[in-house]
Amino acid sequence: MYIRSALLLTTVLALGACSESFSNSENASSRPPLPENILELAAPNQDLATAYLRPEDNCYWYMHASPVETTRLPLRTIEGNPICVKRAE
Repeated sequence: MYIRSALLLTTVLALGACSESFSNSENASSRPPLPENILELAAPNQDLATAYLRPEDNCYWYMHASPVETTRLPLRTIEGNPICVKRAE
């Protein structure tokens, strides 16, 4: 019974390691490049290669990859304000 459980656990862990990561599923390479003025506004230490405009709130977001997880965070200016655009009326 113990050997069977250990084999099952090893198989599950091995298959889980082969799955596509969260950040790769977003396919950042298919996104249009950021406008020049957004690049100038953005604070350093943000991954601008993964930044995109989220239509729900018209703000720019990027993928922050930490050692533990990958999280979506709002793109911010040096002052800490989120970078958003006005909605077209």
